[in-house]
Amino acid sequence: MPSGLQPYSLIWIAAILIIVVGVVLLRNRPRPVEILAFAGVIVGLLAVYWVIRPVQNILMDDAAEVQAMIGIGKPVLLEFQSPY
Repeated sequence: MPSGLQPYSLIWIAAILIIVVGVVLLRNRPRPVEILAFAGVIVGLLAVYWVIRPVQNILMDDAAEVQAMIGIGKPVLLEFQSPY
């Protein structure tokens, strides 16, 4: 990943572009079809965010437990698995 970009930089870039396009669109007296298309883009971006948003899951709890075990000074065996 290029330096300076974070995993959710796409969200910030999309928000800025929506604001810019919205301002330009509203200044030029948009037709109803253009407003509908713009609203469709916003709904699509919100759907993408809904899919990629961070959520708490079981693995996050396991990661915290492993980090606590590593910190107490005893040897820890980590076994990595993949369903592929």
